[in-house]
Amino acid sequence: MASALGRLARLSALGNARTARLSPRTGPGRTVTPSRSAVWTSSGAVLPKPKKTPFGLVRIALVVVPFLYVGTQISKNFAALLEEHDIFVPEDDDDDD
Repeated sequence: MASALGRLARLSALGNARTARLSPRTGPGRTVTPSRSAVWTSSGAVLPKPKKTPFGLVRIALVVVPFLYVGTQISKNFAALLEEHDIFVPEDDDDDD
């Protein structure tokens, strides 16, 4: 535990040292904005835009719907298992408030 905290403190100190070198005016209230070096080539030419993969609603639905269905089936089966072994059995008397 102590060695993990020591490593974390060392990494934090290294991270602070690296951000301090980015801007000579770092201090309270100032933020350092990182720059992307993959925008230009070594000769100074601007690189083309990266290819963008369209991610439409159809693709989102194809991913979300099956996982929601599988998740509901798992939770329904687990709830039935809990009731079968009398671990959790909801009582009807609780709804009379």
